[in-house]
Amino acid sequence: MSTMRVGGLASGMDTESIVKSLMEVEQMKVDKLKQNKTYLEWQRDDYREMNTMLLNFDQTIFDGVFRQSTFTKKTVDVSDSTALSVKNINSTSEFTGSISIEQLATGSRLVGDSGRTDIDPNTLLNSATSLNLSGTQTIRVATQGKPASEGVEISFDPTKESLNDVINKINSKTGVSMYFDQATGKIGVSADETGAGNISLEDSTGTLFSSLNLTAGSTNLQTTDGNNARFTYNGLQLERSSNTVSINGVELTLKKETSGAEVTYSSTTDTDSILKEVVKFVDEYNKLIEKMGDEVKERRSKEYKPLTDMEREGLSEDEIKKWEEQARKGTLYGDNNLSSALNKMRVDIYSSVQGNSGLASLAEFGIKTSSNYLEQGKLIIDEDKLRQAISDDPNKLYETFMADGVTDAEQGIARRLRDTVKDTMGAIEQKAGKTSSGNDSFTIGRNLKNVDRQIDNWEQRLIDIEDRYWRQFTAMEKMIQQSNSQSSYIMSQFYQ
Repeated sequence: MSTMRVGGLASGMDTESIVKSLMEVEQMKVDKLKQNKTYLEWQRDDYREMNTMLLNFDQTIFDGVFRQSTFTKKTVDVSDSTALSVKNINSTSEFTGSISIEQLATGSRLVGDSGRTDIDPNTLLNSATSLNLSGTQTIRVATQGKPASEGVEISFDPTKESLNDVINKINSKTGVSMYFDQATGKIGVSADETGAGNISLEDSTGTLFSSLNLTAGSTNLQTTDGNNARFTYNGLQLERSSNTVSINGVELTLKKETSGAEVTYSSTTDTDSILKEVVKFVDEYNKLIEKMGDEVKERRSKEYKPLTDMEREGLSEDEIKKWEEQARKGTLYGDNNLSSALNKMRVDIYSSVQGNSGLASLAEFGIKTSSNYLEQGKLIIDEDKLRQAISDDPNKLYETFMADGVTDAEQGIARRLRDTVKDTMGAIEQKAGKTSSGNDSFTIGRNLKNVDRQIDNWEQRLIDIEDRYWRQFTAMEKMIQQSNSQSSYIMSQFYQ
């Protein structure tokens, strides 16, 4: 129930201004809580931003130095690129070879002639403008020389499906591509894969294929069997069903027959590509530790606090932005999780990796920690030394990053770093949660809920306090009014 407010009628005081001034003092308690809430929200968001940066660094490792394919990149020279292309898949050593291509692999094909040009492939199969089929029918399709009885079985209803509907089923399920040419009434079928053998089509029930002259013995049926690729590789005669062949981790793609001539190829390490990935890793590492180091060292500015609503009203957007840049400082100052992560990552980087080939460290490859302590462990690359090390043995650098040992000393540097990043992200998530996290699931969220409760309680108290002030001033006005009335009565008695 609201209090009836009587303002200054008897006393002549500006009661509303007085109450407002009194309430401004009380409002300061709520403003302080709201400032605390704002700072907690900034802190939460800054922790989450740090986790995003850690996640991006982890992804950089995974996409780069974590993959063996990064360190097996090769530049391959081929004497006749029109006849052969060569791609390294997972060979860790250099390779050379020669090949002559006697025959390319081809796919089997069929061409049937229905003898009709009035077939509409989009009308139902039971209609006169199509094949006039009746009853549920079943067909079988086989490839690679298999008998039709071992092929894929497809059923269809001529009263519900058209020729194109059935063709779509065949194309999606059987390993062949079929096409009906309405203008000529012919239908072509080709195997999706190359290799020796033929295509077998059979009407298990019904007459679809026989109507299109696609079954064995049909009139004007043209058949072309598929062939295997035949080639001589380093003097060894080979045969494969595909024109793409993998040998010793190298992918060879046969493009044309060479009539007995040999095509030669050889590989060299793609030093530039590998170097680029390592430099990217170092750059991202340096950015991360610089950001983490700056955050844990930056102190909170006591002179700048989050602005209250009233303070904002008197400032421009630019002034607000500049103020908040200062007020937001120090949200992660001295954080134990980040400080520990920084120290652990430095150890991960400069500790040698113990393995079968002895000890290896990034310093051997020209990657060293800066001697300037102000740079917080920043990595410095001697590019000439790194380039030479990659050229000499890229696999050794890969092992230094990715060795999968039992002990921490035997673990590769990339594995160590990813473990440290994962642990740090988990600790930060417990403190600041994720965007999808409920406030009850992380520390700052629970603190925010507590502050919200205090704000709600204080805002209700402010209403009660303001009502109390008004009740007091209203009572005072009534007393003054009563006193004035009594004085007027007494004075009137003297003048009767």
